[in-house]
Amino acid sequence: MTTTGKPLESAPHRIELAIGGMTCASCAARIEKKLNRMDGVTATVNYATEKATVDYGAATTPDDLIATVRRTGYTAALPPPPAPAAEPTGTGPTAAGSTAAAAGPADPVRTRFWVSVLLSVPVVVLAMVPAWQFTYWQWLSLVLAAPVVVYGGAPFHRAAWVNLRHGAATMDTLVSLGTLAAFGWSVWALFLGTAGEPGMTHPFSLAISRTDGAGNIYLEAAAGVTTFILAGRYFEARAKRTAGAALRALLELGAKDVAVLRAGVETRVPVGQLVVGDRFVVRPGEKIATDGVVDEGTSAVDASMLTGESVPVEVGPGSAVVGATVNAGGRLVVTVTRVGADTQLAQMARLVEQAQTGKAAVQRLADRISGVFVPIVIALAVGTLGWWLGVGAGPAAAFTAAVAVLIIACPCALGLATPTALLVGTGRGAQLGILIKGPEVLESTRQVDTVVLDKTGTVTTGRMTLVDVVPAADQDRAELLRLAGAVEAASEHPIARAIATAAERSTAPEPAAAAEQPTAEGSAPAAEQPTAAVPTAAAVGKPGPAGLPPVSGFANVEGLGVTGTVERRQVLVGRLRLVREREVDVPVEVRRAVTEAEAGGRTAVVAAWDGRARGVLVVADVVKPTSRAAIDRLRAMGLRPVLLTGDNATVARATAAEVGIDEVIAEVLPAGKVEVVERLQGEGRVVAMVGDGINDAAALARADLGLAMGTGTDVAIEASDLTLVRGDLTAVPEAIRLARHTLRIIRQNLFWAFAYNVAALPLAAAGLLNPMIAGAAMAFSSVFVVANSLRLRAFTP
Repeated sequence: MTTTGKPLESAPHRIELAIGGMTCASCAARIEKKLNRMDGVTATVNYATEKATVDYGAATTPDDLIATVRRTGYTAALPPPPAPAAEPTGTGPTAAGSTAAAAGPADPVRTRFWVSVLLSVPVVVLAMVPAWQFTYWQWLSLVLAAPVVVYGGAPFHRAAWVNLRHGAATMDTLVSLGTLAAFGWSVWALFLGTAGEPGMTHPFSLAISRTDGAGNIYLEAAAGVTTFILAGRYFEARAKRTAGAALRALLELGAKDVAVLRAGVETRVPVGQLVVGDRFVVRPGEKIATDGVVDEGTSAVDASMLTGESVPVEVGPGSAVVGATVNAGGRLVVTVTRVGADTQLAQMARLVEQAQTGKAAVQRLADRISGVFVPIVIALAVGTLGWWLGVGAGPAAAFTAAVAVLIIACPCALGLATPTALLVGTGRGAQLGILIKGPEVLESTRQVDTVVLDKTGTVTTGRMTLVDVVPAADQDRAELLRLAGAVEAASEHPIARAIATAAERSTAPEPAAAAEQPTAEGSAPAAEQPTAAVPTAAAVGKPGPAGLPPVSGFANVEGLGVTGTVERRQVLVGRLRLVREREVDVPVEVRRAVTEAEAGGRTAVVAAWDGRARGVLVVADVVKPTSRAAIDRLRAMGLRPVLLTGDNATVARATAAEVGIDEVIAEVLPAGKVEVVERLQGEGRVVAMVGDGINDAAALARADLGLAMGTGTDVAIEASDLTLVRGDLTAVPEAIRLARHTLRIIRQNLFWAFAYNVAALPLAAAGLLNPMIAGAAMAFSSVFVVANSLRLRAFTP
């Protein structure tokens, strides 16, 4: 996505910086703004991946960029060196950043969180249970609470300082202000007041009474709030660490080694050692190591990762092939044309990364509320201090009331509001086959108005199925299927497998097992060795699978079909072009059946023997049974469905008509899918994208809400925001409903987390707050938030 109107020559260099110290989306916006003020610099900062992508001119150096980020109050570092050559195809700038991402941001947060839990639990228990308050218990509480406030709360204090320098206030400001006020007042009361005296206790009393605060400590509030907020950050960090996983999954798709032809001898070498001009061998079932051109051999290549087409592409000498696609047929010899970061796989990885960078992270709702709440609380605390001093109450009473305002304004429930609802919501979603990645996802679901659906594997099953058998006049339908299926059973081409599977089911008494793995005797199953369409002696004169007749003289006709002898008949199965080339008579009803099938976006396969075409077998990637109902539910929710596919327009329109979609965009490559999503967003639409393939990954990342089918590729799942575990499209409207319901619970939690504390602010300002009221408010608001979140367990489809 183009984000700048500056002349291209002003920014000839591009670099990625690893950014540290960001705590919310406003931090990313602040850094981006500072960098873009530099001459000749265009920058995009991604809070989720903690990276800045910067284009800069010759007058600027990386050190200048890093210095600018540091002056803004954050850390920046150059990317690590590229990975070793043994990495999969596509290793380059995109891969460099993914290694660091693998470590994830959750580890340091986890350490702070568990240290704080271990130290703060005794502090809270001692403060809330007077019977356990032994002599000098308050000093033990100080020893335990100090590391929690200082070490556990360090990220909040650091962020609050940065925000203060920029005149901003976020949730971190509120947490830091409240915990430091509670801890600081407690230290003053212990050392200079009466709270440090032997035998001091906090009696269990909710009575409202005025005190000078010299005997009150609030260490449990300081430690408890810090721990609760850390818990929330820990769960968010766990979700955020998957941000770079889509890139790693893409890069891991490539082949790890390759058989290179050197001096006529095959030598296995790591893919990273390939150079342009090398020739390498690709056997059936292997991944193509890198982009190239076929020199020798013919085959069918599964290129659905790029094109979205469910039918494999026939290739031969002179055909271009792409790295990481799968050779489903014969042996190929390929000449390398592109390696490393120039390959289409690496370009797709960059597409995903650019999409993730261009997708602005939603600022936490709590931060937005805090931006208004914090200035009000500070003003109230200052006003309280001035009022008490003005009425002659004395400095001790005035400071007690002012600090009490700051303490009560720091709600521990704020840290529970999002993670508890998210945990319960994701738990319920998992039961329904819906996985929600993080809190930012929920904000996107609220305003979605357009749902873009991939076709292959999402709306359709993603695999070829025999949908019709049209015999010629005076020809038996069962006989046509039986003989054609017998020949096709010797091939592993997806269309051949669809026909053979249907033939086996029609003849075998228990077809379930045969339907899954139709193989000719002596041939490995497709999952192990997809040796499609090659002459084989193994099938000669031997019984066919699942009761089909034996085949002899089987042969493949390059990209057109197959032939073989069945029951002393020379059977020809393939495209109409093949039948005509063999000068076979084609009756008018057969030609009509082929035309009708192709007009409906289906694949027509003609079977012929004894010099005459005997009928047509129609194969298609069929629509899932629940797709129509899912589209109807999306429309009922006020959402607009759009079919977006790399498949041809005829097939796309036929599929759309079957499920009730009016808007169709076909023949689109991965980069084009991203452009379509961006165009829809440019029209003011909030877009949800549903897909399952590698070619959908960048669009899933770029959409406002990405939903991946759990039956799809790991790359698509990692690039998405929501994962639908089952391959049922009806999960899409349910996922959106659940996400919206979870967001509604989070909003309720945040409201009550603030409301309880706001209600206690007048007591604090009046000097009537005691430690038990503060503790009770903290506990009650937390219990309410948890109980409210548990309501999500009752969500039903």
